[in-house]
Amino acid sequence: MTRIDAHHHIWRPMSASRPTTGSGPRRRAHSWLDAPEMASVRRDFTLTDLARETSAAGIDRTILVQVLPEADETAEFLALAARTDLVAGVVGWADLTSNRLSDTLAALRSAPGGELMVGIRHLVQSEPDPDWLTRPDVHRGLHTVATAGLAYDLLTLPHQLPAAIATVRALPELTFVLDHLSKPPIAWGELQPWASGIRQLAAQPNVFCKLSGMVTEAERDHWSTVALRPYADVALDAFGPERVMFGSDWPVCLLAATYEEVVAVAEELTAGLTEAERSEVFGGTAARAYRLR
Repeated sequence: MTRIDAHHHIWRPMSASRPTTGSGPRRRAHSWLDAPEMASVRRDFTLTDLARETSAAGIDRTILVQVLPEADETAEFLALAARTDLVAGVVGWADLTSNRLSDTLAALRSAPGGELMVGIRHLVQSEPDPDWLTRPDVHRGLHTVATAGLAYDLLTLPHQLPAAIATVRALPELTFVLDHLSKPPIAWGELQPWASGIRQLAAQPNVFCKLSGMVTEAERDHWSTVALRPYADVALDAFGPERVMFGSDWPVCLLAATYEEVVAVAEELTAGLTEAERSEVFGGTAARAYRLR
């Protein structure tokens, strides 16, 4: 079985506390990393760094996901991915509301590594309008993404789930992939209304879900498998293993756990599945959702 980590990032921030000189993306401003609580990950993380982690944890391929809302970053990620066998696909960024979105996607796909672009993501969690996803110009852009044969990663918070549900229903032609279970309030131990929203979203057959980002939504210094299990169980029950995929969310996960710990806890949370079902979570689902070669 090819084991796939369906969600990770790389970055080289200008404010890096420990810069490196190795190969990687060019330096960019990452204002979100300037918060005091982000100090431990305010440094360089490259594909070379990731390769050491995946090798130790038995992960074969990965999906590299955009960090900044910049098409230039996406083009660079594609070019970097083309130089390694580790990255199976890139989820990039493009302006969904642009009248030139189709041209932008075509340009990215014709650039070096463009054949590795498998999806688009927007930082919906940062949008102040909880109904941003339902805007007509956004729906037009999402239809363009579907026409291009790409998936769309949903990065939402629990209060944005109603808009996500309405959007998924309105665009059955588009494959959606929910990131980080929509960031449930694990640290507070609350399941509702998040769980209800997840089940409504999962009722739509064109939606997949990433078992990712959980350790950083829990109490970061005191997380446990016991605390994570109710949320993983909701996702696995609602979507089924054939629509759930593992993602590390490295290096963000390092705020709470090592790469190997994140892989290990995902294996523990899925230990009750059959071997065939675990194969889906750790590879098959991602391969289908992102149409990996």
